[in-house]
Amino acid sequence: MSSDRPHSEEPTHHLEGDLPLPAELPLDSAVAQQPVPLGTQMVRFVVTGGLSAIVDFGLYALLYAVVGVHVDIAKAISFVVGTTTAYLLNRRWTFRAPPSRSRFAAVVVLYATTFAVQVGLNSIMYSVLPDEWWRLPAGFVVAQGTATVINFVVQRAVIFKLR
Repeated sequence: MSSDRPHSEEPTHHLEGDLPLPAELPLDSAVAQQPVPLGTQMVRFVVTGGLSAIVDFGLYALLYAVVGVHVDIAKAISFVVGTTTAYLLNRRWTFRAPPSRSRFAAVVVLYATTFAVQVGLNSIMYSVLPDEWWRLPAGFVVAQGTATVINFVVQRAVIFKLR
């Protein structure tokens, strides 16, 4: 089986040892070959992170305050949705990287790490801050800010250099 099969083909069976690519749109190869300067990557990463944080916090607040989901479960669900949004946008726009099984696997490991950091910090902040209106957003900002720094450094230095 060739690893250069078109993305739109049906995935092969796992028994053949070829895992399917994650469901993503392919990147135009002419665009992918144009390097993105560090400054542009940083700006795009912040914009993507801002949008993803809106998705994350919006869902978190909705699940917790409106639906009544436990704070840690609400944060866990919103983290998964927010980071999936961030990965898809960063892969295509910020770093212009083509789909890759090794990159996707590395992102899963990174996001598992930042998941633990973010949910853990959010839980700590929620338990130590006073029961005021700003407790939920303050804990979110501390946890999100820490995860954002970790994500940018690891994605730029490692993940989007993988093929």
